[in-house]
Amino acid sequence: MNDAGRYVRPGDEDLRKKLTPLQYAVTQKAATERPYANEYVGEFRPGIYVDVTTGEPLFLSTDKFESGCGWPAFSKPIVQEAVTEHRDESHGMIRTEVRSRCGNAHLGHVFADGPRESGGLRYCINSASLRFIPAEKMADAGYGKYLLPLGKAKEIYLAGGCFWGMEHYFKQVAGVLDTEVGYANGTTANPTYQEVCTDKTGFAETVRVVYDPRKVGLRFLLQMYFKAIDPVSVNRQGNDVGSQYRTGIYFVDKGDLPLIEKAWQAEQARHAKPLAVEKKPLVKFYAAEDYHQDYLDKHPGGYCHIPPALFTSARDAQPMPDD
Repeated sequence: MNDAGRYVRPGDEDLRKKLTPLQYAVTQKAATERPYANEYVGEFRPGIYVDVTTGEPLFLSTDKFESGCGWPAFSKPIVQEAVTEHRDESHGMIRTEVRSRCGNAHLGHVFADGPRESGGLRYCINSASLRFIPAEKMADAGYGKYLLPLGKAKEIYLAGGCFWGMEHYFKQVAGVLDTEVGYANGTTANPTYQEVCTDKTGFAETVRVVYDPRKVGLRFLLQMYFKAIDPVSVNRQGNDVGSQYRTGIYFVDKGDLPLIEKAWQAEQARHAKPLAVEKKPLVKFYAAEDYHQDYLDKHPGGYCHIPPALFTSARDAQPMPDD
């Protein structure tokens, strides 16, 4: 979930216009707001907390707890890389200051007195450094993929040849919250694109699809998947040849398997040849290099084995949730 490249710190003049005096004092001058008399100390609705200066995701509501300290307390950040830590010797104390990575905004401090069952840390954070987005607004605000750890989204991993086109295809489907291309179910650790292209790592180019099951069901996504692939072609889709271009449905929720089996059998009934589509648990998935992510958005005329008409049909489709 590391997408820090999207978040850029505004200049000081813009920050002064964007922030309230308190927000500016806290984030830029390391001031501290009053305990208990701050916006989010009693906020426990499902949602996400982002850097007020850049919008970078910082903390999830599932990691927030009542510490009695008077400020919002979290057991951990969304990802450790979202924050940086610095030695703070101010006020005659030695503490560990926490700042946002992209905005370099002062957030608060981290202490080693948090709940043991959650790792023992307490990130004591100023409300003025944060902006809270409730779960029901996260998708529209661009934070849909973070609904997954909140238990309000699901994911499936689909291999269908070159992942550039497959990702762009599924991005068109209403109810899909996020996509990420990567390498699934191989035998090595942290493979590079060049290594996967040797056809010796066992990885398949795969798209991670995060979706809102209230808007689009797995059954519908699998119907769209089978429309975009040649399901009887072995280790080949379009002009791309090799085991890395094999087709496969890789699941993380065992409860999805009966529906996957049913969709697979329905597709098999349409073909005389046996399907070449794997249906297996996801064992490994490594995100591909940044230049592969959203490739066809960055390069609209780039190579794609999927007919453009399929992108239009995916965009115009009327998704349905599972029963």
